[in-house]
Amino acid sequence: MSGSVRSACCIFVLGLLLSALALQPAAHAADAAFTQFVASLWPEAQAAGVSRATFERETRGLEPDYKLPDLALPGRPVTGARGQAEFVQVPADYVKESNIARLGAEGQRLMQKYRAALDRIESQFGVPGTMVLALWGRETDFGRYTSPYDTLRVVATQAYVGRRKEQYRTEFILALKILDEGTVSRKDFRSSWAGATGLTQFLPSDYYGHGVDLDGNGRADIWHSVPDALASAAKQLADKGWQSSVRWAYEVRAPANADCTLGVPEVQRPIGEWLRAGYTPVGGQKLSAAEQAQPASLLQPEGIYGPSFLTTKNYFVIKEYNFSDLYVLFVGHLSDRMVTPQPFATPWSASTQLRTTSVEAMQKHLARIGLYTDKIDGKAGMLTRAALGAYQKSAGLKVDCWPSEAVLQSMRTGR
Repeated sequence: MSGSVRSACCIFVLGLLLSALALQPAAHAADAAFTQFVASLWPEAQAAGVSRATFERETRGLEPDYKLPDLALPGRPVTGARGQAEFVQVPADYVKESNIARLGAEGQRLMQKYRAALDRIESQFGVPGTMVLALWGRETDFGRYTSPYDTLRVVATQAYVGRRKEQYRTEFILALKILDEGTVSRKDFRSSWAGATGLTQFLPSDYYGHGVDLDGNGRADIWHSVPDALASAAKQLADKGWQSSVRWAYEVRAPANADCTLGVPEVQRPIGEWLRAGYTPVGGQKLSAAEQAQPASLLQPEGIYGPSFLTTKNYFVIKEYNFSDLYVLFVGHLSDRMVTPQPFATPWSASTQLRTTSVEAMQKHLARIGLYTDKIDGKAGMLTRAALGAYQKSAGLKVDCWPSEAVLQSMRTGR
């Protein structure tokens, strides 16, 4: 290596070191501010019943995790949860048949293992045992998946610099309360990046709102006790309005003249009315008069392609557990597969999903022309798909309610 090159390399390395040293005080200042923020929450923790000893022990050395999604850091773009599978995968990949079949078979075995607890759960809360097993299977693969984050660190960071600071301020206090009560150790108190913890993934506030001690040992332990976790999931569904003896949805075949823009929660009709309009239950199943009287909404996750469903109130109750339509389809279908091992009658069709930025561009265009009033979030949910269908009608395009490059190009060229 020549002397000039060696000198240039040394200068470059020295520059990197100086830059790193220059950044350290700012990082230390930020961490000091975080420590001060956490300390300022002691009065709220004390009011919630947290002991001073627990507060000091659990917050000592606590550091923020600035790599989490959904943060609003000064000088940086807001970090959204762009990578969530529910919003970036096509339905065939998310509701993957091989995965559903595996979990369904495992669920059948667990149904027998926990039969006594599941019978009590269904009797007490009106929620089928297969449904809470499906939630457990989807959330943590029946307990095989270990959440990667320290719950307290997650909720503290989100309370400090998250987009939903006030919500997570409460979650932080309640997380401390959980630790203070000794129901779970800090080592086992693991969560998702959003702070959901336990076998069935509850936020700390969910734990206090819906936690159930089904096994009778004096504490609701959603981290180690399967009966407690499943009963807590059932209570959460019941508290959100679950209706016993009502299916979550019915798969149907849509008529050739079906209007996919009707696929929004606001358009509710008795199931019998949908049937008279040509929507036919798959497999030749006959619906009782009580079932036909139930109000339902149309759901077409791939627009006019792929399966169609008539969704009941219980569908939207599951959606309060996780807002994604694909999540609800996964859980509902998995619940069914534990009883009847049949895949959806109509196969999925879409092979590609537009990038989040492209769907955002569509939503912004739809909002500008008055067809869309919901969040600009890059997620092609029910309202976005219906708005796309309305745009396709106005632009003289094929109406399929599915976000495609062709529709995006039409919007860009002003057609």
